[in-house]
Amino acid sequence: MPLFRHNYSPTPSCLTFAVFLQIIAVGGEAGAFKQPHILFIVADDFGWNDVGYHGSEIHTPALDRLAADGVKLDSYYVQPICSPTRSQLLTGRYQIHTGLQHGVIRPAQPNGVPLDVPTIADMLKSAGYSTHMVGKWHIGFYKKEYMPTYRGFDSFYGYLLGAEQYYTHKRCFDIHEGRTHKRLCGLDLHENDKPVLNESGTYSTQLFTTRAERVVKEHVKSGSNKPLFLYLPLQAVHAPLEVPPEYVHKYDFIKDKARRKYAGMVSCMDEAVANITKTFKNFGLWDNTVLIFSTDNGGQVKEGGNNWPLRGWKGSLWEGGMRGVGFVNSPLLEKNSTTSQELLHVSDWFPTLMYLARANTTGLKLDGYNVWQTISKGKPSPRKELLHNIDPLEWPSGSPFPGGGFDSRVRAAVRVGRWKLITGNPGPGTWVPPPDKRDTTLHFKRTEHTHTDNTLRFIPRYKEKRSDTQNVWLFDIMKDPLEKDDLSQKYPSVVRNLLQRLAYYNSTAVPVRYPPEDLNADPAKHGGVWRPWED
Repeated sequence: MPLFRHNYSPTPSCLTFAVFLQIIAVGGEAGAFKQPHILFIVADDFGWNDVGYHGSEIHTPALDRLAADGVKLDSYYVQPICSPTRSQLLTGRYQIHTGLQHGVIRPAQPNGVPLDVPTIADMLKSAGYSTHMVGKWHIGFYKKEYMPTYRGFDSFYGYLLGAEQYYTHKRCFDIHEGRTHKRLCGLDLHENDKPVLNESGTYSTQLFTTRAERVVKEHVKSGSNKPLFLYLPLQAVHAPLEVPPEYVHKYDFIKDKARRKYAGMVSCMDEAVANITKTFKNFGLWDNTVLIFSTDNGGQVKEGGNNWPLRGWKGSLWEGGMRGVGFVNSPLLEKNSTTSQELLHVSDWFPTLMYLARANTTGLKLDGYNVWQTISKGKPSPRKELLHNIDPLEWPSGSPFPGGGFDSRVRAAVRVGRWKLITGNPGPGTWVPPPDKRDTTLHFKRTEHTHTDNTLRFIPRYKEKRSDTQNVWLFDIMKDPLEKDDLSQKYPSVVRNLLQRLAYYNSTAVPVRYPPEDLNADPAKHGGVWRPWED
């Protein structure tokens, strides 16, 4: 339940002691509660081993300092790929409850988060917030009603697709319709619902930083008494590997070209975070601000990212694909300079921010939990289990596990307490060390991958022990976060219990939304710009 309804202004005399304590818990005094400003920064494809405080060779002084002074989230989970993470962040619902349980939203797909599902921005706006977005959308735009300014944001400056060029802000994409193949290319940079035509040559991390700083300055100078919600999903550090050369020079010691350029991209992003938080401080907002920093999925090892020592990478159901870099920094935290080992998920931000904002969530169907007491006070997480996903469209693998109640051929994963169960084909399950820090005393094999620029790179991978027909894995993830010891043969009863949990979740799932691509999305039909194409 929310703390207050919007039209109810309690006085100290009518507060129960419990409600009084709730007000104190979010950082205000009884009778003088002030909604906090919210700065939510999302990095793209930022791996576990790509931040300094996890021991990376990449320098991230701003992130390290903010995390050290705040609360590091050590058991925080996102989704393996972009659109599902962003949809769950913005709605508080599992992707099985929005129809986005398969893949990402592709550029020419008429798809998006359902319009009857309110977003964080919708809810915060109704609670009195000024709501602004700068950066990557990637949860649908085929009709204007799916655009950010129709989904609760007062302003939007950024791009709609999942990736693009950092300097030209253009994206090309190949689609196939029967025997027809077509390459669609267009500009993808927008201010609200209008294309931005004059920023070619400006690096997007710096462009978005400048715009975010402008949002803060204009909010303060307008004299608005509204709290500010700034959602900043950066393009960094997703491929393509592009960055101004001055950020790369400090990494000459990294011999792998992709890793070296990626490191420069991370440094530029770290500088962006430093500049944005400095702007909040300079304009007097910081003392009442909650900063959340999160990746959207694990690092892409084919494009310079790294998740060592976790198993797997972007796109997989292993920890390397989903265990996310994340932290919270705020003067409103009761306990800071700590690390939380409590189970948290990206869907938890929705109800947590609603709690902080005093927003009324009555009637909403949410899968997330309010975890503010866990983050701020160090209390146990209300979340005891987590559905990672159930994807019925992924090609089935192996044979059904006997007596399980859920078809183990289906790609899925669930966490209950200390146990994690994976079924179907979980994706790449190897342990990839940083390219320049290979322990040659350990056994690994070199595996060839096709790089996005059509060159070939070799990525060292520690051997994964797996039969072609295996489709069930069980781990005590608390004791074995590296997922080295599969316990499915040892504890078949635990496997069956967790399969029953998957069966339960599957019974609540809505049909998958994954329509075919539409050639009417071609930017050539819309002035050379990626934009809504259906009336």
